[in-house]
Amino acid sequence: MVVGRFAPSPSGRIHLGNILCCLLAWLSARQQGGRVVLRIEDLDTARCPRRYADQMEADLHWLGLDWDDGPGKEGGHGPYYQSQRTSRYRAALERLEAMGMVYPCFCTRAELHAASAPHREDGQVLYPGTCRDLTAAQAAERARQTGRSPALRLRVPDREISFTDGHMGPYSEYLPRDCGDFLLCRSDGMFAYQLAVVVDDAAMGVTEVVRGADLLASTPRQLLLYDLLGLSAPRFFHFPLLLAADGRRLSKRDADAGLEVLHDRATAAEILGKLAYLAGFNPSARPQTAEALLQDFAWDKVPQSDIRIPEGLF
Repeated sequence: MVVGRFAPSPSGRIHLGNILCCLLAWLSARQQGGRVVLRIEDLDTARCPRRYADQMEADLHWLGLDWDDGPGKEGGHGPYYQSQRTSRYRAALERLEAMGMVYPCFCTRAELHAASAPHREDGQVLYPGTCRDLTAAQAAERARQTGRSPALRLRVPDREISFTDGHMGPYSEYLPRDCGDFLLCRSDGMFAYQLAVVVDDAAMGVTEVVRGADLLASTPRQLLLYDLLGLSAPRFFHFPLLLAADGRRLSKRDADAGLEVLHDRATAAEILGKLAYLAGFNPSARPQTAEALLQDFAWDKVPQSDIRIPEGLF
């Protein structure tokens, strides 16, 4: 059975981009007779207090985007809050350490920028390998000098990883050049997104991941982790980003695109109908429930380039 998921990070009220992600994931899974899991990605508890998660769950219910396994619907894969799943991430990290794939890193973000580390085409800093070959004695001395715990990085092998995205098509990265050694755990002990999402999707039986195209470049890293940990990888579908009329990426700071404003001036069906229209599978912007959109949804109708929201549509 197909198992899709919503995996929002509750750092504020959800906006149109989050809603589009949940809608596409819901439609893709439901159209195949599949199930939907809701997981709350609240690893950063300071930015993601529980009240935001509670509001997000209420908003999804209001939108008619239900789930089969998650908060309030125990399906045997809980807990459903990442902040309560850290023992699982620690166990996965220990397995990688036992393989000799992990090393301590004492570099700060400021130091990496100051060192003019290599950059990807999307502007992301690639780790230059500064701490990769430190001996145990050298690492101990760095820890003494800095007075802080190190972050932990994965030692990326000399490999190319290729896959075919269900919507965007073929994608490939040569890991040393395009990815670099990436974080598994920050110096403050917080586990990194890349590790947590792999452990959780595998443990929850997720077979299909739908998410924004900004995460396409994360997929080779995650496929590497699936392989190293002996886990079955899901199929990935990345969709174009939803942009404001002026071309900005939407964020939770954009109140005009958030449900705190939209909830009071539009029905759930109006919001979903307009989003489906922008995504190419609602013939007009007329109101539609999620259930009604099932008959017209198809991935080949969804554009591959970013989508601007016309001024005044919402």
